[in-house]
Amino acid sequence: MEYLSAKEVAEKWNISRRRVQVLCEEGRIPGAFKLSDVWVIPEDAEKPADRRKTKKKQTKREVAKLVSED
Repeated sequence: MEYLSAKEVAEKWNISRRRVQVLCEEGRIPGAFKLSDVWVIPEDAEKPADRRKTKKKQTKREVAKLVSED
């Protein structure tokens, strides 16, 4: 099995190296492990889903309805 560094994975996934390190620390990248002070990640590892919540934008109609109820 071939491995990549956090820097290489960051370039591949178009995210920061620090974000890759955090994902590794959280155990969200299967097969990743720390070798001395460097994270090594299997080259076939998939980028974990983004678990951040997004705010739903309200339509003008929804806003107008909320304002008229007051």
